[in-house]
Amino acid sequence: MVKDLTEARELVREPLHFASRVTADARDGWPVEAGRYRLVVSWACPWAHRVVITRRLLGLEGAISLAVADPVQEVIEDDYHWVFTEETGSPGGLDPVLGIHALREAYLAAEPDYTGGVSVPGLVDIPSGRLVSNDFAQLTLDLGSEWGPLHRPGAPDLYPEPLRAEIDALVEEIYRDVNSAVYRAGFAPRQEFYDRAVTALFDRLDALEERLSTRRYLVGDSITEADVRLWPTLVRFDAVYHGHFKCNIRKLSEYPALWGYTRDLFQTPGFGDTVHFDDIRRHYYHVHHMINPTRIVARGPDPAGFLGAHGREQLGGSPFGTGTAPGPSPEPVPAVAR
Repeated sequence: MVKDLTEARELVREPLHFASRVTADARDGWPVEAGRYRLVVSWACPWAHRVVITRRLLGLEGAISLAVADPVQEVIEDDYHWVFTEETGSPGGLDPVLGIHALREAYLAAEPDYTGGVSVPGLVDIPSGRLVSNDFAQLTLDLGSEWGPLHRPGAPDLYPEPLRAEIDALVEEIYRDVNSAVYRAGFAPRQEFYDRAVTALFDRLDALEERLSTRRYLVGDSITEADVRLWPTLVRFDAVYHGHFKCNIRKLSEYPALWGYTRDLFQTPGFGDTVHFDDIRRHYYHVHHMINPTRIVARGPDPAGFLGAHGREQLGGSPFGTGTAPGPSPEPVPAVAR
């Protein structure tokens, strides 16, 4: 979490410190096992959101339980931390499964001398209370491969072998120029840093607009890892990035293909039913007080706009390929998605 913008340097994300993997052969010491791990997320966070979407699409809700942190982080020892509160369903401010108040407790259980940042998502080993991984990129890939025997019947293949090279190249561009660029623009302490970030962002959005003008999904004829990585940023764009992060050259809703694509996926099971706009707005506008010192939370735009007709079916393709849609969500669904 960026606490102030007084140092004139461009935002650079620190390498993820906890990157152990849960695998079928337990080569990192963490075996795939239903009920053993708890996924800690915030509905506000786009990096966590992609893991929530993947878990839902693959039907792993029963195998990996979900812990939701409060969107308003708590200041502990002069830093912002993800915590559990009564408002997020944690009696006494403790997660009912892990018995912790702050996610950093799982970090310290894994490495008592750890002094770095704490981020979501966090995959926690329930028996030991130790954080296993906060590597959001590898987590989605491993859920799709290593956890295969626990997938629901009809689960889609989000990372098909013939398309991996194309997916990998595209998601690298998306990470640099979209997922990360909105933050580099929002936290830029100098004009040239902002200009560089916002230019890269809208150049990439323009390219994606062209790409999605002739195809329903980013790679191939169905949803893949590439869509899961792009979409959480797009669904937050007009609500927080356009105004709060000054990414205001154009609104997402001014891009015909990107806006149609975002609505198409919002209306696809596993996407819109994992979006909680209240948490998104409360987190960004309240916690980033260095950008928004009044902490006034913006009200718009109306999320009902995501439910409008999009016409993307005319481009062909099928969201789940030869698979099927996930069933009703076992977890609370926001009202706009019902």
